Amino acid sequence: MTDPKTRIAETVAAHDVVLYMKGTKEMPQCGFSSRVAGVLNYMGVDFADVNVLADEDIRQGIKDYSEWPTIPQLYVKGEFVGGCDIVTEMTLSGELDQLFDANGVAYDKAAAEKIREANA
Repeated sequence: MTDPKTRIAETVAAHDVVLYMKGTKEMPQCGFSSRVAGVLNYMGVDFADVNVLADEDIRQGIKDYSEWPTIPQLYVKGEFVGGCDIVTEMTLSGELDQLFDANGVAYDKAAAEKIREANA
């Protein structure tokens, strides 16, 4: 089996959007993971989910890989975006839309607007 860093690098390279999270996008296992997965699901983003609870090497490995201490962690086109607070702020400011637009990631612009309206 390859080392965690290699497996993580291969995963983020293979998918436009990857969320390292506790649980799965269908069944998140923590509130922060649930919030980020919920935003991506609501916006109709096609993303790969990696359940860090299923693999202790990946759970620690992703923290080392990004030099970020918490989970969830969102990656877009191989680049680390951030955790729950950063993704929430970016969603509300419209920066997440801009990031998706710049990277050719499909999402529902109307849904993104609804999130902002609901939190205004």
